[in-house]
Amino acid sequence: MAISLRLTPAEEKALTRAARRMGITKSEYIRQCLIYRLEVEKSHSWAYEVGKDLFGKYGSGKGDLARNAEKYVKETIREKSRRRRHGTSRRAV
Repeated sequence: MAISLRLTPAEEKALTRAARRMGITKSEYIRQCLIYRLEVEKSHSWAYEVGKDLFGKYGSGKGDLARNAEKYVKETIREKSRRRRHGTSRRAV
């Protein structure tokens, strides 16, 4: 399959020099670069793939959290303050 590729003059110059250094054609140099990049992509772990089993796992159960974030923050602060005043803690030691 033939592919057309547009390069700036500087990119073409760099490609020519790199291919010459390796003793191969520009087409072969591009082909090797493409193969290398495809291998990297295949073995690369994307952030979503790494964490997909964790997404939503520790959800708050509050479907309106985005809309009412300020309300929930205030409630959390009030609850922590109340526990400090009364000497109670929700954490088990």
